Amino acid sequence: MFTLRSATAADSPAIRKLIWQVGINPIGLNWRRFVLAVDEKGRMLGCGQVKPHGSGLRELASIAVIPDGRGHGIARLIITHLMLVEKPPLYLTCRPELQTFYTRFGFHSLTLPDYPTYYRRLDQLVRIFNWFRRSNESFSLMRWDGEQDDQS
Repeated sequence: MFTLRSATAADSPAIRKLIWQVGINPIGLNWRRFVLAVDEKGRMLGCGQVKPHGSGLRELASIAVIPDGRGHGIARLIITHLMLVEKPPLYLTCRPELQTFYTRFGFHSLTLPDYPTYYRRLDQLVRIFNWFRRSNESFSLMRWDGEQDDQS
């Protein structure tokens, strides 16, 4: 059993710890934007935020669930809640293998020519970073325009 609540300043260390633990982007973690899933004892099970970017872009971000809490609908509840309180469009970046998960919420993949400027710059930075690291890591950019698919 879990419920959602807004984060408080006291939650900031736990949010940062979880984001680092699951290995997602630790930049732009402002506790004021976070919603948390907590169990009946108040233990944080998961979190998520909508992060603003320049020129009015907003990104569904920092969706994370503790490893032993996965598979119980925690991420789904966080995502659905954030989509209910935010107006479209919302963007998100994810690992390519997670695209199928987000399409259930109505997000669709964009191709590089359709990327807003902010994300084109991010793509360039990732390519430069990958060159130095001799890596081929990538991200997928997705956008939600207000329609939702089956969320089961």
